Amino acid sequence: MTTAPGASQARGVQSFLAFDFGLKRVGVATGNTLLKSAQPLRTLAVEGDARFAAIGALIREWTPDGLVVGVPFHPDGAAHDNTERARRFGRQLHGRFRLPVHEVDERYTTTEALAGGARDADAAAAALILEQFFRECE
Repeated sequence: MTTAPGASQARGVQSFLAFDFGLKRVGVATGNTLLKSAQPLRTLAVEGDARFAAIGALIREWTPDGLVVGVPFHPDGAAHDNTERARRFGRQLHGRFRLPVHEVDERYTTTEALAGGARDADAAAAALILEQFFRECE
């Protein structure tokens, strides 16, 4: 499911959609390996099949080369219930859309987005997740 960091650079500029997964909402951001920055898009406040239909529409619109999912952990790095839920979401994305899915530790991204005054904290957190992915790929 996940490719090695840096592999995208060998293939030229690639674009990504990133997701800040939540049970009720999913923040979405986009960015590419040329600029190594991310732009918040929107938050999807839908569940079940409607969530994946909305994500499918975004994938058709933005045609990303890969997807990035934020995976939460406790401050000490231990996994919790939402850790596995986010990983399952990543597996579902891969299974439904057949795109590479990369996982990023997303501790404190929502807190950082709120501290930065984000109007849409979930989408802003997704942008922070994507920028972290880009830093890890350097």
